[in-house]
Amino acid sequence: MKDLKNYIEANKERFLEELYSLLRIPSISSKSEHKPDMIRCAERWKELLLEAGADKAEVCPTEGNPVVYGEKIIDPKAPTVVVYGHYDVMPVDPEELWNTKPFEPEIIDGRIYCRGANDDKGQSFMHAKAFEYLVKTNQLKCNVKFMLEGEEEIGSTSLYGFCEANKEKLKGDIILVSDTSMIAIDTPSVTVGLRGLSYLEVEVTGPNKDLHSGLFGGAVANPINVLCQMISSLMNEKNQITIPHFYDDVIEISAEERALMAQAPFNLDEYKAALDIKEVHGEEGFSTIERTGIRPTLDLCGIWGGYTGEGAKTVLPSKATAKVSMRLVPNQDSHKISELFQKHFESIAPDYVKVKVTPCHGGEAYVSPIDMPAYKAAEKAYMETFGKRPIPTRSGGSIPIIAGFEKILGTKSILMGFGLECDAIHSPNESYSLDQFFKGIETIPYFYKYYAELA
Repeated sequence: MKDLKNYIEANKERFLEELYSLLRIPSISSKSEHKPDMIRCAERWKELLLEAGADKAEVCPTEGNPVVYGEKIIDPKAPTVVVYGHYDVMPVDPEELWNTKPFEPEIIDGRIYCRGANDDKGQSFMHAKAFEYLVKTNQLKCNVKFMLEGEEEIGSTSLYGFCEANKEKLKGDIILVSDTSMIAIDTPSVTVGLRGLSYLEVEVTGPNKDLHSGLFGGAVANPINVLCQMISSLMNEKNQITIPHFYDDVIEISAEERALMAQAPFNLDEYKAALDIKEVHGEEGFSTIERTGIRPTLDLCGIWGGYTGEGAKTVLPSKATAKVSMRLVPNQDSHKISELFQKHFESIAPDYVKVKVTPCHGGEAYVSPIDMPAYKAAEKAYMETFGKRPIPTRSGGSIPIIAGFEKILGTKSILMGFGLECDAIHSPNESYSLDQFFKGIETIPYFYKYYAELA
């Protein structure tokens, strides 16, 4: 790659200022009051794509937040890479735990602190700058299409319909994504598997109003107590999920593949120290890496009810609510799992409460073959910049639309993530290493180079 490092070095400050213009926009898709910010962020992305060298870019309306589309077609016969990313971010709560302002980027010890610094504004932006370099230096050998959505953090609901309606526009040979992480800063990896997701909200109702806990406690069921008991029953002593037929479609991973997974660098003591925990916890018979990569899980992501303000209020609440997240593995169907959960949860509800289960969103697991040209190109790209062959890994996270792309568009995805575990995505004090940010901009052009040769 001609003068790649020099180009990055000469434009570092501009790259960061352009990224900051995205990071400063509080594009929180889960909160309706930020709808104007979603529009503003989409429009800014359009401007940046045009400045980077796209022949055209547009903000495309959907039933929800808009999709930003851009393209540069150099030759109809050349391979076409569709770059996918998202410009929406998670809420910043609890804001008091942030050491910096959540939407004012700040560099501390070589890291950009800001919501979206990694997930996914920082990682998506690497692609815009890698693309810019290839265009400006006349080294682009692939057609490139950009598709940036504003609903990934809430299930990509509108993007499915957008893809169905724009199959020709989005036609490509591979979808290139940076929304995952690497094993370590000195151990590159390519994510070849993502878990699916079933996300639901459950509500337990007891009496028709809040009651005095002294007058009614012990005589009327407390919905918080009941909810906790019901949730607790969903796991057994081996940390296995007790929902009937939950594991029916889970494919058991071979001993050979488990042995390959075990080769990935992992220090359990360092893992525990980083999280400030004495011991790990999970399904019996599986390692920590296996529990987060190849096994399904069930977790509460929120629970509330009753009085939570300052001081005391002796109240027996009318309702208690929880949000439940189930991460799924290949061959598990998110709709089937949601139905199994709802049926089971309703069946275990005692007569002294009423239960309501509301599915929120979900998606399917995804597996990427390691023998396809895109994987080989990614492998060569990482070797150019990191000097090491990347390790294929399965992520514990979910990007439901990735499986949707394959189903709707018939296109596989390659997941070249540059994030690190310490980036604290979805948490207070999210950050992104400057070294990783610039290393991503350096690596991505090599992917295009080798993909053009191999595709």
